[in-house]
Amino acid sequence: MIQLEGITKSFGSLQVLRGIDMQIEKGEVVSIVGPSGAGKTTLLQIMGTLDAPDTGMVRIDGTEVNRLKERELSAFRNRRIGFVFQFHQLLPEFTALENVMIPAFIAGSGQQEAKSAALDMLNLMGLADRASHKPSELSGGEKQRVAVARALINRPAVVLADEPSGSLDTHNKDELHQLFFDLRDRLGQTFVIVTHDESLARITDRTIHLKDGAVVDAGLCGQKEECGG
Repeated sequence: MIQLEGITKSFGSLQVLRGIDMQIEKGEVVSIVGPSGAGKTTLLQIMGTLDAPDTGMVRIDGTEVNRLKERELSAFRNRRIGFVFQFHQLLPEFTALENVMIPAFIAGSGQQEAKSAALDMLNLMGLADRASHKPSELSGGEKQRVAVARALINRPAVVLADEPSGSLDTHNKDELHQLFFDLRDRLGQTFVIVTHDESLARITDRTIHLKDGAVVDAGLCGQKEECGG
């Protein structure tokens, strides 16, 4: 599903990523952890085509995205990658339903098609009765579930999440974490999650550890598998 080879990235004289090699399979829920400054968010942005590496190759769902022109890359990103951020980034003037519909409109869907798909997603999140509410009328957990629905509206190949539960209380955090696994089971969805939350990292299929811009543990034994030796 995602393949990275030899990814490097520097900002001026600061080298943030130092030759990252990584492979993530379809249907995996993978967490990326490491101390502040390890390069986690930069790596996620490169994986999500929001930034380009200095060197290396990024392949997503069979497409080598480095080779795409700007307009092709924008269209690919909209259709094949979903994003969930720490602070949901919903547009305050629009309802939950309208927020979820936006990526579908960008992808070229008509009004009724986008509305039907958005309602299906909100129903999947248990938020059908909150569709007409604006973000200011929703709880923190509800806002983040709307953000997940928005990320899934175009049925992307992968959802990338940056500290998705960082602003939530324990109850809503646990519900959101369980939602990721429910969506993987129902939709075959792939999730890559940057997190400082140890409880989330422990339950993901695999945890990749970054330190000083390099992978120090790719978690290849997996959560449900015993490491030999």
